[in-house]
Amino acid sequence: MSLPLEGLSAIVTGAGRGLGRAEALELARLGAAVVVNDYGRPGRDGSGEASAGPAEQVAAEIRAAGGKALAHTGDVADHQQAAALVQLAITEFGKLDILVNNAGILRDRMVFSMSEEEWDSVIRVHLKGHFNTTRFAAAHWRERSKAVGGPVYGRIVNTSSEAFLAGSAGQPNYAAAKGGIVGLTTSTALALAKYGVTANAICPRARTRMTEDVFAGLQQPQDGLDPLAPEHVAPLVGYLAAPAAARVNGQLLVVHGGMVAIVERPRVSAKFDSKQEAFTYDELDALLTAHYAQRPAGETFGAAEVLALKRG
Repeated sequence: MSLPLEGLSAIVTGAGRGLGRAEALELARLGAAVVVNDYGRPGRDGSGEASAGPAEQVAAEIRAAGGKALAHTGDVADHQQAAALVQLAITEFGKLDILVNNAGILRDRMVFSMSEEEWDSVIRVHLKGHFNTTRFAAAHWRERSKAVGGPVYGRIVNTSSEAFLAGSAGQPNYAAAKGGIVGLTTSTALALAKYGVTANAICPRARTRMTEDVFAGLQQPQDGLDPLAPEHVAPLVGYLAAPAAARVNGQLLVVHGGMVAIVERPRVSAKFDSKQEAFTYDELDALLTAHYAQRPAGETFGAAEVLALKRG
């Protein structure tokens, strides 16, 4: 029996540890040849010396299980290194079919204390890193489509976060980057659909090096799979990368602990029309102040729906 990703090739960024590692292993288990990308710096803030170790270890693990894999240790936030990553997959496997963007760092700080460098570094790795690889993968698929005169196979899975959906007080840089990734995803989905390519984003919740303090109070169970294990997220990535997901495009999905939720695009919750040619301050005061007085104090945009999703 053939595997769903047999004959396809994939890139997974940030795949030396945590979520990326689990995703790379899952794609390989489903039959894909995988380029395991990881810059290899030990600090979750991107600090420390770059190392080939994490990427090489995961690639070796895939090969030991009978799969095809090779390591790439470049920085995806560097435009030319991202180009080299995509070219490596094309050169080694003949083409690129799947791109999973996962690489990221954290530089947490309250907005009133954050430095310019803390802002720029997180936006660079998350948002620019997603763009860089997407740009070169998209060009590859467009060229292939022109050559064959029709659609080709292409899948992009991007990594957003619930920090974008519900807000995260100490992560203005991270939340902004993750929101930007959703915008990049939906724009890419529209641009590449005619070439046969889909682009979707996930908001995963998992216990990794990046989230060790967030879930510090939630103990891992003594028996069975941890509800916050990255292995709960990887199967959704495998599905979105597969032919079965051909009709899934421009979507945002929350995933963790055996749960997948499809997030709708923002909807209008209330609408007000001026009774004259243009609104006045007094008219807006009367309408909007009364409207927001009915909502819980301090509730942010969409927070009630997101909290309900989390509790569910």
